[in-house]
Amino acid sequence: MTSRAASFHHQGIDFWYAEKGAGDPGDRRRLAFVFQHGLGGDRRQPMELYEYREGVHLIAMDSRGHGKTQPLGDPDLLRFDTFADDAMALLDHLGVNEVVAGGISMGAGIALNLALRYPRRVRGLLLVRPAWLAQPCPPNLDCMVEVGRWIRDFGPAEGRVHFLASPLYLRLQQEAPYTAGSLLAQFDEPRAADAWPRLLRLPADAPNGDPDAWRAVAVPTLILANHADLTHPYAYAETLAAAIPDANLVEVPSKAVDQEAHIAAARTHIDAFLQSLSH
Repeated sequence: MTSRAASFHHQGIDFWYAEKGAGDPGDRRRLAFVFQHGLGGDRRQPMELYEYREGVHLIAMDSRGHGKTQPLGDPDLLRFDTFADDAMALLDHLGVNEVVAGGISMGAGIALNLALRYPRRVRGLLLVRPAWLAQPCPPNLDCMVEVGRWIRDFGPAEGRVHFLASPLYLRLQQEAPYTAGSLLAQFDEPRAADAWPRLLRLPADAPNGDPDAWRAVAVPTLILANHADLTHPYAYAETLAAAIPDANLVEVPSKAVDQEAHIAAARTHIDAFLQSLSH
């Protein structure tokens, strides 16, 4: 089934989103699944990671400062509460009341924020490679902040040159070449020149500020992570899984080692999770 792309207007911004399997919002046999992308990505990322199955209403949106969603808006609003509120505004626009909230990296933080702040609207939670806990400025995202500073200070083209010559890039090339390539791609991303504040503001925030709040998440939760990912520490996934009462942590192959195996395993586990919530 092909996806349908559209936009809606919210707080002076045109938010672009895609969906598959849309039907009657009141049909409880159809499971609504909002799946959000990572920092610097767009809606294509979750749409590619989940292999659509009949009976699911899949929704993915370009968060503010990402993809085709324009304009950037107030940079001070580039934070998790705002991104979760934007996702909820989309669900209201679509007439969707109850969802499985899912996300990748930054998107996992958005999904967790939704589950904590809108518990009556969330029936399941999916966290893929979480990169935040409850503290702002996690050290695993320091490299992303450095990229944001280079783009801010020099622009994407010259900033890229500085990054390539930096000790950070040279070290990552040796220790984690996939991470080095992912960071380099931020300079070439179409929104790099105008949306660089996202690389500074989101790492300085957190999905929520109180780890004890995770114990109040009262829905089935699936967490996917792996040990070979500097930006998404497996320990973060373990911490969340230990705190969320009905959480299941599954290790999947690393994108850095085998991207096809990562996608295949993620699709299998996400599909099984959604199927378990459909009954």
